[in-house]
Amino acid sequence: MSIVNTAFPVESNELVAQDTWALRFRSPELATMLLPGQFLNILTDDGVDPLLRRPYSISNIYGDLCEILFTVVGKGSGLLSRKRPGDHIGVLGPLGNTFGYTKDFATALIVAGGIGVAPFPLLTTELLQRGRPVLTFLGARNASKVVTRGLVNVHIATDDGSTGYHGTITECLGDFLAGNVIDDAMIFACGPTPMLNSVRDFALDHELRCELSLESEMACGIGICQGCPIERCNCEEAYALVCTEGPCFDARDIKFHEHQLR
Repeated sequence: MSIVNTAFPVESNELVAQDTWALRFRSPELATMLLPGQFLNILTDDGVDPLLRRPYSISNIYGDLCEILFTVVGKGSGLLSRKRPGDHIGVLGPLGNTFGYTKDFATALIVAGGIGVAPFPLLTTELLQRGRPVLTFLGARNASKVVTRGLVNVHIATDDGSTGYHGTITECLGDFLAGNVIDDAMIFACGPTPMLNSVRDFALDHELRCELSLESEMACGIGICQGCPIERCNCEEAYALVCTEGPCFDARDIKFHEHQLR
C-alpha cells in the first residue's frame, strides 16, 4: 500500500456538535485509497508546537473530499478547529488496517462512544452498498455531544439521560438484543478504552463476533517509534502496534490493563 505525505487544501470546517468539528480537505488521490477503519496522521500547524502529528480516523468521503471528525481536547485539535477554507494541512496516510466488513455475517452492529463515532459513516456507506443491514448504537455524555450524520438506524444513549436511553451504550445494546432477535451479527466498536473493554466483555459473554478500533496516542503512525503497543492474547506475538497492526483488532485477540481503563 502506498502512503501519501502531502499538504492538502481545506475545503470546509464545520462545528457539528459541542466541541466537535467536521473538517473536509480535497485530495482526489486519497479519496480513492482510503478504506473504512483506516486513519490519517495530520500536522495541525506549520510550526514546531505541537511538534507531533495527530491521528484521526477517516470519517467519510464525498467525491474527492476527505472528511475527519474530531473533538477539541488540546492545543493540536484547537489549532485544527481554526483551519479555514484555503488553509492547508499536512496529511500522512492512509495508515492502519481496515474493519472486517467483507467477512461473512448477516447484520452489522455499530457501537460508538463519544468521538469514537468518527470512523463509522464511511463504514456504514460500505456496508449498505454491500446490502448488509446496519444497526447503530451511539453513546455520548449528553445530547449536545451527539453526532449522527452519516449513520443509519441510530439508537442513542446518554450518561445524563438528556436524550435517548439513560445509561451506557453497552447497557443500551444489551437491552436491545434482549428484546430483539438478531441472527449472525457482528459488532464494530470504537470509543474510549473503558467502553471498548465493556463491549469486548459483552461480545465474549454473548458469543458475538466483535472488532474494536482502538484509540491510542501515536508519534509516527508507521511503527518506527514503537509508542502504541497493545497486549495480545491467543497470538504468537505478545504485543501489537496499534498504528501498523491495527487500529482494528478482533476483540478476542487483545487484552486491556487496569491503567488503560482509568
